[in-house]
Amino acid sequence: MHVHFLDPYRPRSSLIHKFDPSLKLVLTVGFILTCTLIPTGAWPIYILFFALVLSADVLSELGVGYVFKRSVLALPFVLAALPLILTVHGKTIFSLPIGPWVLSPSYPGLERFISIAIKSWLSMQTAILLAASTPFPDLLVAMRSAGVPRLLVSIFGLMWRYLFVLVDETMRLVRARAARSGKSDRPEAKTGRHLAWRARVTGGMAGNLLLRAFERSDRIYMAMVSRGYDGESRSLPLPAVRPAEWAALFASLSVLGILIFVAYSLWG
Repeated sequence: MHVHFLDPYRPRSSLIHKFDPSLKLVLTVGFILTCTLIPTGAWPIYILFFALVLSADVLSELGVGYVFKRSVLALPFVLAALPLILTVHGKTIFSLPIGPWVLSPSYPGLERFISIAIKSWLSMQTAILLAASTPFPDLLVAMRSAGVPRLLVSIFGLMWRYLFVLVDETMRLVRARAARSGKSDRPEAKTGRHLAWRARVTGGMAGNLLLRAFERSDRIYMAMVSRGYDGESRSLPLPAVRPAEWAALFASLSVLGILIFVAYSLWG
C-alpha cells in the first residue's frame, strides 16, 4: 500500500529547501512565538507578517495555493476562540434576546477573535512551510541539535513513522469489510442495513483496530530491541552551517524582535 500522501515534504531546489534545517526550525519557532506575542489589534504588524510569510511561500517554490489550502487546519483553533466575541466586555455590536439569555457581541471581543484567527493562520502557514521544505529525518536531527530532549524527539519520530502502520492496519480492515459485503447491480436495491447497524459495525472495527495496533506495536518494539534499539534513532549529522545562514538567521530574528518592540510601543 502506498501512503506517500501522508508525507508533507515536497522536494524542490529553492533557497528555503537548502537552508539549514536546525536554523530553519529555530526561525520557525521564533516566528510563531513572535506572532503569538503581538498585541491584539496590531493590524499593520499583521500585514507585515503576512507579507513575510507570502515571500517565504514564493521563495520555497511550493506555490502559494499549496500552503494556503493546507493552512485551513487552523480553523478548529479559530472556532475554539469564537466565544470571545460574547464574553469580552466592551461596546456591544448588537443585542439579540434568546429566551432568558441576551447575546451581546462586543467590538473588543470581535477584535480579539480576528486577531487570534490571523495569528493561527499565519503560524499554521509557517509550520506547513517547515514540514514541506524539510525531510522528516532531517527535522528530527534538527530538533536534537536545537536541544530538544531525546525522549521527546524519539516520541515524535516513532509517532510519525508508525502512523503509516496504523493507516495500513485500517486499510486492511476496510478491505476485509468490503470483501464480506454484498453489492447489487440493481439501482433500486439498497446495500447494507440501517444507520444504527452501520454505526455498530464501525465501532467494532475501531475496537479491532485498537487491539491490532497494540499487538503490532508490541511486535515492532521487540523487533527493534533485538536489533539494538536503545531509545534514540541515529542518523548521519547534518552539514555544517554556513556563515551566510547564520547571518540570515540573526537578521531574521532581529527583524522579529524589532516588530515586537514596535507593536508594544504602539498597541501594547
